[in-house]
Amino acid sequence: MTLSYPYRRLRTRPRPALSALAVTALLAGVLVGCSDADGPERTVDAFLDGWRSGDLSAVGFIDPTGARLPAADVTKEIKELSGELAATPPTLRRTGEPEITKDIATATFRVEWKLPGDTTWAYDRPVRLRQGRDDQWQLIWEPQLVQEQLEKGDRLTVRRERPTRAAVLDAAGQPIVAPRPVVRVGVQPSQVPDPAALARRLDAAFKAIRPAITPPVDVSDLPRRIKEADPDAFVEVVTLREEAYRQIKPRIHDLPGTLFPTEKRDLAPTREFARALLGSVDEATADDLAARPDTVARGDQVGHGGLQGRYDDRLRGVPGVTVLIQRTGPDGKPTPGPEVHRHEPKPGQALKTTLDVATQNAADGALRGEKRRSALVAVRISDGAVLAAANGPGAAGENLAFTAQVPPGSTFKMVSALGLLDRGAVTADTVVDCPKTVTVDGRPFKNSDDFVLGKVRFRTDFAKSCNTAFVALAPQLGPDGLAVTGRTLGLEGQRDVGIDAFTGKVSANGGPTEQAAAAIGQGTTVVSPLAMAGATAAVARGRFTPPKLLLDPAPATAAEPGPQLKAESVEPLRAMMREVVTAGTATALADVPGGPVHGKTGTAEYDDNPAHTHAWFVGWQGDVAFAVFVEQGGSSTSSAVPIAERFLRGLN
Repeated sequence: MTLSYPYRRLRTRPRPALSALAVTALLAGVLVGCSDADGPERTVDAFLDGWRSGDLSAVGFIDPTGARLPAADVTKEIKELSGELAATPPTLRRTGEPEITKDIATATFRVEWKLPGDTTWAYDRPVRLRQGRDDQWQLIWEPQLVQEQLEKGDRLTVRRERPTRAAVLDAAGQPIVAPRPVVRVGVQPSQVPDPAALARRLDAAFKAIRPAITPPVDVSDLPRRIKEADPDAFVEVVTLREEAYRQIKPRIHDLPGTLFPTEKRDLAPTREFARALLGSVDEATADDLAARPDTVARGDQVGHGGLQGRYDDRLRGVPGVTVLIQRTGPDGKPTPGPEVHRHEPKPGQALKTTLDVATQNAADGALRGEKRRSALVAVRISDGAVLAAANGPGAAGENLAFTAQVPPGSTFKMVSALGLLDRGAVTADTVVDCPKTVTVDGRPFKNSDDFVLGKVRFRTDFAKSCNTAFVALAPQLGPDGLAVTGRTLGLEGQRDVGIDAFTGKVSANGGPTEQAAAAIGQGTTVVSPLAMAGATAAVARGRFTPPKLLLDPAPATAAEPGPQLKAESVEPLRAMMREVVTAGTATALADVPGGPVHGKTGTAEYDDNPAHTHAWFVGWQGDVAFAVFVEQGGSSTSSAVPIAERFLRGLN
């Protein structure tokens, strides 16, 4: 391009010769005039600063013909050219020094746009300047300074391409969460003659779904929503799995105004399948958009809670971004122009877990009818793999299986008995009295339902869960004996299973009444079902193996296995736990199919009212150890043991 600029013809006349001193002074003046302070660098830097700040008043502009341009016009045009990127001005910096030829300077600057998905689009652009008669450098403005293919009237637009969300895999490497069909139940307001009647009929239909939807679908405000919505809007009521919709389709399909669009969503095999552990995948909420504006856009599928939430960035991947030029067509309407940048979407990375589908289904099935908050954890004895983590419908999305912090009750007699056997305080056949009550420092301790066994062997005290026998033996454990023994079974351990998990806190160094309470799983001792399942597996194997849930990505810090348990202690303990099932408090499990079942029941008081108790059962069969917890479950034989039975029968 040839530039034409106005000029003045200068008349020449003879000049007097300069002295050497004057020449030196003149040269010094030229050097100062070309310094950074007055050179084109200052103008380029001012332009880049002004572009980003939106204030170009410090820069003089001319167009390619040399005509002056108001800075405000350039500011406006930069904003228009930037289009959808205008709200996030680029990072700009000059690269290298300008090249000057007479009164024209050429410089280069770097443009770096931050695009959705936390990606960057970077390129270099040249800029030209002309030195005016006042020696000030004026920047030659043209749209190509923003991007080389831009023309006046163009604007940059961004097209975002969602990546493929990766799956959470089971132990066999198969996706647990995969795209599955759903039906969105909704209504069109203009077609609903009686909103209140429609709400009543929908409510009755939703309540008929089995297993029951938890929490229940609330349609109480549906008439109001219908009244306030646009007549032709789609007012969504609930999204149902296809199998749940089929149950009630005959009851709702022909109701006036109802609509049933179908789509696919990332879901587990069943509604309750490890629900609290896995979390959910849903459309991005307002909170998601506010918290992660650079990576999450409206309409994105985002993980909430559990593994889906903890590893959302990994699973979701990185969106693809395309930058295009939008031009104005002959009809004055916007028309797509050339593609100037493309960043391919990066699919998410899968999570590999240890979950076993059959075991998880059995655990979920065992809790399905339980209205109270409850949990069941199953681990493989041989390697510590978490096979199932189920939470009953009453848990409302909370992963009690891993995070509950509750007293273990008499299941902790497994730990107390091991400690007593380790210290030689008793053997399985030592006779230990089991009276109705025992008083320690003025505090009475009694057995459930006030039963009395009298003088019986320790193994019978254990099988029948005699509190008073263990309270009497508590001093033999010493002030920290329970804590020391508990740690050999993995309690209180520092480990990373890939998601929040509580490993327990065992009472230590308490007074006589606290030691007595701790020996029967009361006092200040608190555990989680995961912690108790791991401890039970340690008894079954003879050594604690840290539970593991995630195989890929593996936890950054691998937990160390526990010490080998003494055979002379753990073998009689196993025999006593078998006697719990054959002749003790869990005889309901004696006839379940499969191999022999070992276990220990537990009822744990959680406040000052002895009638308020949690229910527990811990045990194992074959290579599977498990723990069952029922909050406010009362007697373990009427709540926790039946759940254990349903679980074991579901496995066989």
